Amino acid sequence: MVKDKIEYILMLIQLFAKSYGLSFGQAYRYISRFHGIEYAEEHYNILHTLSFAEQVEGLSLFCQKNGGKLL
Repeated sequence: MVKDKIEYILMLIQLFAKSYGLSFGQAYRYISRFHGIEYAEEHYNILHTLSFAEQVEGLSLFCQKNGGKLL
């Protein structure tokens, strides 16, 4: 289960990076800074059942609520 979560979070960071034209490292730093890693880990059971677009949108909104400015 831990391996699945790790692989999922890495995939979500990559999707986020692609959606915003960021490198993986930039996306990771942004998501981490605004607590998106914790969000993805806590809500893994729900998030991985959504479409990729919904997953990225949810992560984006969560980071924005925590001070992120990418939207």
